[in-house]
Amino acid sequence: MKCGIEIHQRLATEKKLFCGCSAQPSEDKPIATVERMQRAVAGELGDVDLAALHEYSRGRKYRYQIFPQTTCLVELDEEPPHSMNGEALEIAVEVCLLLNSKVVDEVEVMRKTVIDGSNTSGFQRTSIIGLGGFIETSKGRVGIEAICLEEESSGIVGEKAGEITYRLDRLGIPLVEIATSPDIKDAKHAREVAEKLGMILRATGKVQRGIGTIRQDINISVPEGARVEVKGAQELGLIETIVDKEVRRQEKLVKIKGELEKRFGKKRFEKPAVVEVTEIFKNSASKLLRKECLLAMKLTNFAGLLGEELYENRRLGTELSDYAVAKAGVGGIIHSDEKLEKYPISGEEVGRLREKIGAGAHDAFVLVAGDRKTCMRALEAVCERVLQAFEGPQNEVRKVLPDGGTSYMRPMPGSARLYPETDVPPIEISRKWVEGIKLPEMPEERKARLLKILNEELAEKIMLSENYPLFEKVVGELKVEAKFVATTLEETLVSLRREGVPVEKLNENKLMELFIEYKCGKFVKAAIPEILRRVSKNTGESISSAVEKLKLEKMGEAELRKIVEEKKKAGVSSKTLIQEIMREHRLRVDAEELSKVI
Repeated sequence: MKCGIEIHQRLATEKKLFCGCSAQPSEDKPIATVERMQRAVAGELGDVDLAALHEYSRGRKYRYQIFPQTTCLVELDEEPPHSMNGEALEIAVEVCLLLNSKVVDEVEVMRKTVIDGSNTSGFQRTSIIGLGGFIETSKGRVGIEAICLEEESSGIVGEKAGEITYRLDRLGIPLVEIATSPDIKDAKHAREVAEKLGMILRATGKVQRGIGTIRQDINISVPEGARVEVKGAQELGLIETIVDKEVRRQEKLVKIKGELEKRFGKKRFEKPAVVEVTEIFKNSASKLLRKECLLAMKLTNFAGLLGEELYENRRLGTELSDYAVAKAGVGGIIHSDEKLEKYPISGEEVGRLREKIGAGAHDAFVLVAGDRKTCMRALEAVCERVLQAFEGPQNEVRKVLPDGGTSYMRPMPGSARLYPETDVPPIEISRKWVEGIKLPEMPEERKARLLKILNEELAEKIMLSENYPLFEKVVGELKVEAKFVATTLEETLVSLRREGVPVEKLNENKLMELFIEYKCGKFVKAAIPEILRRVSKNTGESISSAVEKLKLEKMGEAELRKIVEEKKKAGVSSKTLIQEIMREHRLRVDAEELSKVI
């Protein structure tokens, strides 16, 4: 197996890459929409990219939602891009240095053709910032081929009947792309590499966090196979499954190719005729088949092959269906190696169908329903994929499915998709400027330092956390106990979030206020969850006000002594005194202070 990974990580800049709009996706409702169509254009060398042609052939319309603070004429492609965001460029250079990469002398902005509608202009702006580099892993050094700075695409809202709706608040957010060499040894190693690159990016403290802010594309091939790019793996835990299933898929397609060579010998597979079979199913029990048009196609000598399992729940027939869905927009196909009674299709209907298309015992068939034009395009796509089966796995782009499997998206793009961006001048990179960039601690160094004050579990959590800068500030400046601070930030907040408490509304200032008030002795540790519950829902309220309204002020020594004396007079034994008082007043009493008083 050969495997390499591309990491795409959104940067935490204030502004977008080529305009002054906010780089934080909007929570507002859209104020307007625009509609566009797109066409495939030639790249720098005069060729049109195959992936672009594929998208253009689908003839879809695109709708774009506009938002007040995050959309301007640049996103709408009605105004040239502004100068490149200097903050984003500096972060990209910092990433290059952390990955031992050589920073380029001059940044050249390119246009990369993308006409699936995710960019209003029909292209994505991208620039190479660094070349070469490496990271060390448990299975040896993994090379870094290139580090790029580019625009994030639009976020998809929904799709229906040849029309896709996108939101423009995400378009243009700065994104760093890291492409490794094909040095990854196996599925576990792929996960390790992705995890290590993610840790290095988070160590900068300058990347966005949360679902969708980081994505992995995985390139995989096997002997006699082809390079396949699996797009959009967002879950680290799914990477091993993705690699394992894609390897098995390609290996099985190689075996199917061998079986076809045995079945056909020197004979060629003739492109099959498309036959209309609407009449056969006009009174069918299957509603699915009572459509205006049904077309069928015989696949000579393919009996049994369409049902060949590539991996769990994916067969060669599924691959044919993927092509029909992607290239013609049908819901799917029906083929002879399926359990046809599930549709339901009767044995008599199958017999008449086979007779009509001339299919014998060694032949398979494919059936598709819908309008005539769409059905014709679907069977053309199926025929294309059948012919490819004689060649083995194909170079293509596939999307990740929830179970870690993949499905066909489009052909593999090539250099024909690139041409220069004439609206952004080149940016010279000064060696002196690069040498002046201050680098953060590497993850290994940070962990070693944290292990001196935290246990391993907490050290792992806080070193990768977006709360790490706050942790350092509270522990370093306020001198609050490290374990308590880490537990509050990484366990208490997580636990409250799971309960549905909107803790994401708490900014750094509010949390800093919490630790200051604690340090001043206003409340005890046990009260913190209750205080956070209240201020999460009332963000304008101060911590001290919340403590007062909840009646959670820490008991002073005099009040403690009074309670202890009352309990003694009531006959509570010394052995159970602490437990009883803590049970009744735990949100206001510090156990150590109570012990001293007793």
